[in-house]
Amino acid sequence: MQMTERGLMALARHEGIVPGPYRDSTGTWTFGIGHTAAAGPPNPVTMPRGMPADLDAAIREAFRVFRADLARYEADVLRAVKVPLAPPEFDALVSFHFNTGGIARAALTRHLNAGNRVAAADAFLNWRKPPSIIPRREAERDLFRHGRYPSGTIPVWSVDRTGRVDFSRPIRRLTENRALALLRPAKPEPSPNAPTGWVARLVAFFSTLIRRD
Repeated sequence: MQMTERGLMALARHEGIVPGPYRDSTGTWTFGIGHTAAAGPPNPVTMPRGMPADLDAAIREAFRVFRADLARYEADVLRAVKVPLAPPEFDALVSFHFNTGGIARAALTRHLNAGNRVAAADAFLNWRKPPSIIPRREAERDLFRHGRYPSGTIPVWSVDRTGRVDFSRPIRRLTENRALALLRPAKPEPSPNAPTGWVARLVAFFSTLIRRD
């Protein structure tokens, strides 16, 4: 089981995107959406400092790394939870675990495995420090209990060459459609010699005739 695309977008909204290596609150070099060297390559310590020349390419790379990092958190949730999960429930639990690392010891997991989904939803708010995290816990609870995905844009923050992030104002706000386009693998560029338009349709038609013969 994997997070849905809507779940990925919800988690990215909570986290935000920094398209260059930065130092998190503990001083650890981090990239993109919470990626550190402990999760595997790439190592933010060795990445070029400051803002990238191609912002779209950097955001696409941040999403690629984010998707790879999530596999561990998804596996942790599936290992800890012993009951079937609806997609919004799974999305909420992965978001919670990505932020806290606490799925295995959380009371919400015990309530859920005991079959009490209402108590499990309420227990999201047990993890409410610092106070600034409470809106996220409430959003995860509502997603878990009601299937209500958060809306809004995904902020992209700038970073300088020392690894300091400027949280005063996003340099870009991604709509969900734009973020999904960057999340999905890029389509290869067509060959400059490839036929297009009516020529391409004609080539396809004759190719079909040849295969029939």
